[in-house]
Amino acid sequence: MIKTKFTPQTAQERTAWDKFVTSHPEANFLQSWDFYEFHRMRGNQVVRRIILDGDKIVAAFAGVVENARRGRHLAIAGGPILDWQNQALVEVVFQDIKAQGAQHCCTFVRVRPQLELSDLSKQLFKNLGFKKAPIYLSVEHAGILDLTKPEAELLAGMRQRLRRALRKATKNQITVETSTDPQDIKTFYQIQLQTAKRHDFFAFSEDFLTKQFQALAPHGEAVLYTAKYEGQILAQNFMIFYGNEASYHYGVSSELGTKLSGAPLLHLQAMRDARQRGIKRYNFWGIVEENDTKHRFYGVSVFKRGFGVQELKYLPAHDLILKPLLYQKTKLIETLRRYLRHV
Repeated sequence: MIKTKFTPQTAQERTAWDKFVTSHPEANFLQSWDFYEFHRMRGNQVVRRIILDGDKIVAAFAGVVENARRGRHLAIAGGPILDWQNQALVEVVFQDIKAQGAQHCCTFVRVRPQLELSDLSKQLFKNLGFKKAPIYLSVEHAGILDLTKPEAELLAGMRQRLRRALRKATKNQITVETSTDPQDIKTFYQIQLQTAKRHDFFAFSEDFLTKQFQALAPHGEAVLYTAKYEGQILAQNFMIFYGNEASYHYGVSSELGTKLSGAPLLHLQAMRDARQRGIKRYNFWGIVEENDTKHRFYGVSVFKRGFGVQELKYLPAHDLILKPLLYQKTKLIETLRRYLRHV
């Protein structure tokens, strides 16, 4: 064990947690306090840890103990949050991550940090004893817009087809409404079933979506955006605002919405609202490779790229193996799942 002045402990207080996390450039809603309130609401075991230097928080990570049949594990998405240049701190954080995994009787710990993919980040996790995971934990390839640019510059960077859709939406007098009422997720869920059928993806349950919204909306972190034409819903976006980032979490569109595109207008309004909050980054989250035309999310990736996004690849999920023999079962199942689902 390395002797340091750092003290790991369980986090107890929301305000201090979010103040620390949002002070970092890597801040993201996957490490927000309220996102783990959502996991608690679903009956999951949550781990929230901070590292103190004296009475000052210098690192934090939150995770969920997943009691999956393929292998019980501690999943940490979007974290840990710390100064990655401080080698002593990095070692203390990952010692604590390993200890938490062992304490909760996990076969492995899976971490997908908010670090850009590079030779340095890959080597760092290799040195820490991690191996690349067979399957993803969270988005690994994202599309980002810089909201510090003037709106005119952002519009100029969009593809012509998207700008035309925005002009058409204005001409057709499509309106945008916002809500923080969890009851409105009922409609979102119903339209999601239509969208999932059209685009062949797994629909989240109404309970799953509602509890996320209930956890995030009270503190202004979740907002439901709705585009309407003559009172009829065209599209809805479940947006999350946290720290310095606005995140396009989920989006759905009705049958009418596929003909009268309201989705671009939702994004433009969310960008404007993010600016009002002082947020500087708009994250469209998952996109797939441009040449992966058979991927089920290829179409939505084309749509997101149409906004002129800067593409960012995060270090993929990596596993710290605590029980090697049991982990072999996990690796086999997840490798097969990735092949069958093409993800």
